[in-house]
Amino acid sequence: MKIAQISPLMESVPPRLYGGTERVVAYLTEELISQGHEVTLFASGDSVTSADLVPCCKSALRLDSAAQDPIPHYITMLDEVMQAADRFDILHFHIDYLQFPLLRGLKGRAVTTLHGRQDLPETPSFYTHFRFAPLVSISNAQRKPIAGAKFVATVHHGLPLDLHRAEYHPGGGYLAFLGRISPEKDPVQAIRIARALNLELKIAAKVDKADESYFREQVRPLLDQPGIDFVGELGERDKGHFLRQASSLLFPICWPEPFGLVMIEAMACGTPVLAFDCGSVREVIDDGVSGRVVTTFEEAVAALPQLVTLDRRKVRRRFEQRFSATRMAKDYVRVYQSLIGQARTEQLLRPADRDAIRVDRGGLPADAAVYAAE
Repeated sequence: MKIAQISPLMESVPPRLYGGTERVVAYLTEELISQGHEVTLFASGDSVTSADLVPCCKSALRLDSAAQDPIPHYITMLDEVMQAADRFDILHFHIDYLQFPLLRGLKGRAVTTLHGRQDLPETPSFYTHFRFAPLVSISNAQRKPIAGAKFVATVHHGLPLDLHRAEYHPGGGYLAFLGRISPEKDPVQAIRIARALNLELKIAAKVDKADESYFREQVRPLLDQPGIDFVGELGERDKGHFLRQASSLLFPICWPEPFGLVMIEAMACGTPVLAFDCGSVREVIDDGVSGRVVTTFEEAVAALPQLVTLDRRKVRRRFEQRFSATRMAKDYVRVYQSLIGQARTEQLLRPADRDAIRVDRGGLPADAAVYAAE
């Protein structure tokens, strides 16, 4: 199968530092190639990939001080994609909204994975307007605000099994917070939990420009407390060591998390996760096996002593069973094949028959509709 992967341009593929979507695109691309598919990656020019790379800007826009406006770069990328569209069996978009006006000319050959939150006021009317466009959610929870959109599957993220090795006897003795400093990720809550139990907390996170005032006013004043260590943004190599040596990962979110890649990164290292029950958390964490799911600060404090005694081998095993890049790629291939098969079937039918089939299936391909319910 000839597949185009269209990545965001804010980070390289894979990112040098923080970056969730671009990291997933990297893992998916490499796994599709290992499974025998021909993949072309539309991404920033500093991306490192086994695919045929089409560079759509010189380097990752977030790290390019000369890049003031990302939109011209995305429009240029979409023009490149459309010029090459006939070369591909399927075009897989990971870039939010900008491609949607082009999708009418790509019916049966394009799918969009939604990577972000969908509870914003504008999203329901947007997906109602583009109700013909097939979508993949990264958790079932992500769908709730736009349940009427044309979802064809939920595909949970996956990681290469050899990306992180597990550590079953960690020596760090600290709690870990990893990701991004923002109110919805709630590092303040992580600090409160650690201080309540008199445990060391290491915070490895980036601070986006949009969150600088929150960091300055709400987080930085708490970093001088005993046992609280802010280590800044980590790259992939350092991230593995950071997670492996932690006794547990704190994930005290207070927003509808679409997936939460850091949870499965911790699981890959054998590190159990203490997570607040928001968004996708219960789809990712098996309570009592790979971590604990709580709803309040008090529950978190009470659960942590038991959490750190969980069998780290079982944590790693659950990661291998549920969240490998191989499984993720196979799930996406099923989606691609279902969309292509539906398009070919509709081309063979008379117009009246095509309309009847769409009505009968609610607009969804039969295979994909079943798959979405699994």
